Amino acid sequence: QVQLVESGGGLVQAGGSLRLSCAASGRTFSSYAMGWFRQAPGKEREFVAAISWSGGSTYYADSVKGRFTISRDNAKNTVYLQMNSLKPEDTAVYYCAADHNPHYSGSYYPLYWGQGTQVTVSS
Repeated sequence: QVQLVESGGGLVQAGGSLRLSCAASGRTFSSYAMGWFRQAPGKEREFVAAISWSGGSTYYADSVKGRFTISRDNAKNTVYLQMNSLKPEDTAVYYCAADHNPHYSGSYYPLYWGQGTQVTVSS
């Protein structure tokens, strides 16, 4: 089992940047694929990005491709989401997630979730 804690959310103007972090507990972090999801008010939780256990493969939703970058540091048990050129429609609670499938690519909801961090982009 893995526990996840997100940080780095906040309020930013359109066009700005934020970096989210997700710290994971446990000594098997490197065996999990990691992902980021988001949920806006009144909408379903949607996939944003995923990264394989080694960091060698990354996957993105079309809506964030070219603007967001997912990365991980297995030595620090941490996954990151660098968000650039933010838009008001990126406003949501962002959730970190982990899955036992080391090559998870975002096609289903993972098993483990963090508590979420709010990102608000003003126009």
